[in-house]
Amino acid sequence: MTTQTAVHTVPSYVLDQWWTPEEGSRTNDVLDASTGEVLAHFGAEGLDLAAVLEHGRTVGQRSLGELTLHERALRLKELALYLNGRREELYELSHRTGATKVDNMVDIDGGIGVLFTFSSKGRRELPNANVIQDGGIEPLSKDGSFIGTHVYTRIPGVAVQVNAFNFPVWGMLEKFAPAFIAGVPTVVKPATPTGYVTEAAVRVMVESGLLPAGSLQLISGSARGLLDVMDYRDMMAFTGSASTAQSLKSHPNVVTGGVRLTAETDSLNAAILGPDAVEGTPEFDAFVKAVVTEMTVKAGQKCTAIRRAIVPEAQREAVGRAIAARLEQRVVVGDPRAEGVTMGALASLGQLQDVRGAVEDMIAAGGELAYGSLDAPTVRTASGEQAVVEDGAFMSPILLTWADAENEVVHSREAFGPVSSLIGYSDVADAIRLAARGSGSLVATVCTNDPDVARELTVGIAGHHGRVHLLNRETAKTSTGHGSPVPHLVHGGPGRAGGGEELGGIRSVMHHMQRTALQGSPNLLTAVTGVWQTGADRRIAGSEAYGAEPGNVHPFRKSLAELRVGDALASDLRQVTQEDITAFAHTTGDTFYAHVNPKAAEANPFFPGTVAHGYLLVAWGAGLFVEPAPGPVLANYGLENLRFITPVAAGDSIRITLTAKKITPRVTDDYGEVAWDAVIHNQRDEIVATYDVLTLVEKEDTIYKDWQD
Repeated sequence: MTTQTAVHTVPSYVLDQWWTPEEGSRTNDVLDASTGEVLAHFGAEGLDLAAVLEHGRTVGQRSLGELTLHERALRLKELALYLNGRREELYELSHRTGATKVDNMVDIDGGIGVLFTFSSKGRRELPNANVIQDGGIEPLSKDGSFIGTHVYTRIPGVAVQVNAFNFPVWGMLEKFAPAFIAGVPTVVKPATPTGYVTEAAVRVMVESGLLPAGSLQLISGSARGLLDVMDYRDMMAFTGSASTAQSLKSHPNVVTGGVRLTAETDSLNAAILGPDAVEGTPEFDAFVKAVVTEMTVKAGQKCTAIRRAIVPEAQREAVGRAIAARLEQRVVVGDPRAEGVTMGALASLGQLQDVRGAVEDMIAAGGELAYGSLDAPTVRTASGEQAVVEDGAFMSPILLTWADAENEVVHSREAFGPVSSLIGYSDVADAIRLAARGSGSLVATVCTNDPDVARELTVGIAGHHGRVHLLNRETAKTSTGHGSPVPHLVHGGPGRAGGGEELGGIRSVMHHMQRTALQGSPNLLTAVTGVWQTGADRRIAGSEAYGAEPGNVHPFRKSLAELRVGDALASDLRQVTQEDITAFAHTTGDTFYAHVNPKAAEANPFFPGTVAHGYLLVAWGAGLFVEPAPGPVLANYGLENLRFITPVAAGDSIRITLTAKKITPRVTDDYGEVAWDAVIHNQRDEIVATYDVLTLVEKEDTIYKDWQD
């Protein structure tokens, strides 16, 4: 084994500064996966873990709390852009872990993509505030003076994120992004073999100047004892082995101390080939391609890789031949820095030893080699030569085939490398049963073009899996793949897979927040949530007959700088005639009998006779509340939650009350969204319709401030 003369110790980033252990402290050597060269030392002996957590709980909580959800989401986009501009630096380092160009796209580009996605979803789907109302209002008193709802606010501690070695960048960023938006400081603990890549990514993020103080800390070394200093305010997100997860789950601070723990662990993921997907069909080809891809991307070191290919028994040999042929044609094992290499080394010699040991156990239990060898392979070196590299963590892809699909080992032993097993099933029910024997998995692929088979397999296996990937000829070219979690959808799985859940869009932001039931008066709930609640005070302009006070300005004349929730307009009544209804029917083409045929309308149990169109009422509602002169309201961009409650017959009258319900300034634009609570009443004060009107409103009245008609 070769060594360098000067090997640095990978630093930690804590208390907003870089820290390395004292000389002579215990460290582990980190090796180049392809050459065995010592790259760095990794250790954090002497680090005050309690001080790290307290820094996050105080400085980090304070600095993140000074920003709103939208401002933090925008900061993620800025971080993503900065990382994107420096990703070549990360590629170079990542090659030393055995990662190929494609692997880097999954890990580094994929991690940056997570930041972009969460930034966009955070600004689209969350309020520009720090309190999120969850659901509607529950009336708790007859007169409406006491109501209830739920709110989300951030947890008051830190999010400790323990990541596996296989995705040193994506693994960090997919946990960091939702925590950051939620406003919870992150403490990252990467795995030793690839932690130096995580450190480089954190260094880039720090150098961007975009991280609020205390919002991100990095422990480059053992964090044994970290749970000892965590409490109910904190949470831990763990990715790694099931045995380690079980140890964490049994810690007193988790069992009785209230530390929130989510785990994503081992997973014997399956891919099921439908009985219709015979040799020669697009589904057969897509299935073979998926299995080979999952065996070789990241050298099979993926918690989502296909470990069990479950196929019709009659096709087991044909599938095995096709997988072997594709591996032979497409896979070049070697140093990722060499041209043409498609599968790199495993992350470490220790990992190589573990995978080989697992394969040996599986062969001893009855698995037969259908492709590959446990001998050290001849690989392409960085210089382009073919050689056996004794100090490199290389191995051949391994495909095992099992004559006995019931063998316990194939459903319980995972070789965390470029290894997959092929087993046969007798019918669809048998395939479902075999997939479930994985005892809970992150993902399964169902490859079929038969809708009935897709439905039966999906319903049968979904309860055992966190994600089901449906693959057929329609998605073969566009699918993101079996093994690629996307930030929009949940990542996690039951049972053996850990029982945790990550990603899933805004769901994962909520994982870092506390949901709290809130009870009180409409005025106080409005003050807490920032959303106007029915029954709360209003400042009404318009018709004094319906509550307006003299001097109140039409809310459409107010910019966001002036507008407040509770600003409202009450209109006068407008009568609806049969002529109005008939004209609307013929103008729009909506001549449904309830509007134009009195006899038929009277026979309908819901109507007293001919009635006005619901959309006529909505259109007239706009006419009743609109302020026609140019002003800060720039556009109407939709309606939400529209309900028609009481029919309006010819001769009835309607009026509308419009109240500013929710105000969301955009952090990137000179305008924001306003949701208006709209209620249409008839002349008997019965509610006719309810809905939310959505408008875009200037932050400052600038465009039309000096406008003259």
